[in-house]
Amino acid sequence: MSSNAGVLGIGNAIVDVLAHTDDAFLARHELAKGTMTLIGAERALELHAKMGPGLERSGGSAANTMVGLASLGGRASYIGKVRDDALGALFRRDLREAGVAFDTLPATDGPPTGRCLILVTPDAQRTMQTLLGASATLAPEDIAEEAVRGAQITFLEGYLWDPEPAKRAFLRAAGVAHASGRRVAFTLSDPVCVERHRVEFQRFVEHHVDILFANEHELIALYETASLAEALERLRSWGRIAAITRSAEGSVIVHGAATIEVEAEPVAEVVDSTGAGDLYAAGLLYGLAAGLPLATCGRIGSLAAAEIIRHFGARPERPLAELVARKIS
Repeated sequence: MSSNAGVLGIGNAIVDVLAHTDDAFLARHELAKGTMTLIGAERALELHAKMGPGLERSGGSAANTMVGLASLGGRASYIGKVRDDALGALFRRDLREAGVAFDTLPATDGPPTGRCLILVTPDAQRTMQTLLGASATLAPEDIAEEAVRGAQITFLEGYLWDPEPAKRAFLRAAGVAHASGRRVAFTLSDPVCVERHRVEFQRFVEHHVDILFANEHELIALYETASLAEALERLRSWGRIAAITRSAEGSVIVHGAATIEVEAEPVAEVVDSTGAGDLYAAGLLYGLAAGLPLATCGRIGSLAAAEIIRHFGARPERPLAELVARKIS
């Protein structure tokens, strides 16, 4: 398999703070289980103090995907905004140590580096409370056109759609990519994101996206259908590549009239589902950029997702390239 995947991720540059909790804590603080909610600085400080000690590491959906892609042996780069503070330095160091090129200049004023408080319950569900901070200040001028032109695929995360400057940055990146004959991938990120931006997401997918990532709930929300089958029919008429994850039911890849069902990789115990979708995307993007068949791309995605849910945290604990080499010839 080719090691030169050439994928650029653009997203929220966030430091994850992961901690175990229980359903009672979520109820006590009126947190919607299994979703991502944007919060302000005061709320973030309050929850951070009450959730107890947590594991701090760089995160963010697209950043997790790029780290996974680098672990597979692909060439990964990233654009995202941090502040010139301690968490910003941690974020930059983590990405570079993982083999991801990250050259976006930090902000010297404004809000601090963003952070995501990830509360993991015993059933491995994660509830995320996110302070976007500096990441929300990403603007069109932060898009390095040379990096977009040099990537086979530019991968955008729906979580970053809320701020208007970031939205314009996405549109600029997509325009540069297509003008250079490159492809654009987009993940819907979360059903709440879809509910907030359904019409804009539909328009963006229709006119700017070549590769779509979603779970079944996000896809149904996007098209407002009564079932996954109806939503898949919408994708078939769309005609481009879409990968729909279904947790333990595996995933479905649709490309025009073709439908490929990919089984989930068996896992003895699910410890933490954080990052499963991000790493599935890493595997599929790696395979696409390397020119592999769609079924193989999906298999790599399943293997990468299975590695992540076996342990706490959203970054690989073992080189994914070694895992894939043993499983896929």
